[in-house]
Amino acid sequence: MLAKLTSKNQLTLPKAVLSSLGDVSYFDVTSDKGQIVLTPVRLNRADAVRAKLADIGISEADVAAAVRWARRAE
Repeated sequence: MLAKLTSKNQLTLPKAVLSSLGDVSYFDVTSDKGQIVLTPVRLNRADAVRAKLADIGISEADVAAAVRWARRAE
């Protein structure tokens, strides 16, 4: 099966391939010896929140400090 790379660097995966994987919206993308490897990833909301916090540089310690601060304000 072929998948064409668009001018916006997007690939459309064949329906037969996706239907064999079930309900998947995210893939971990790596390259290995000149091949692109897609691994299905099932995210839950907590994972998405943790990833967003990591992206903006907020650590678990920062969150704990914010919770302590908010509880003192009451």
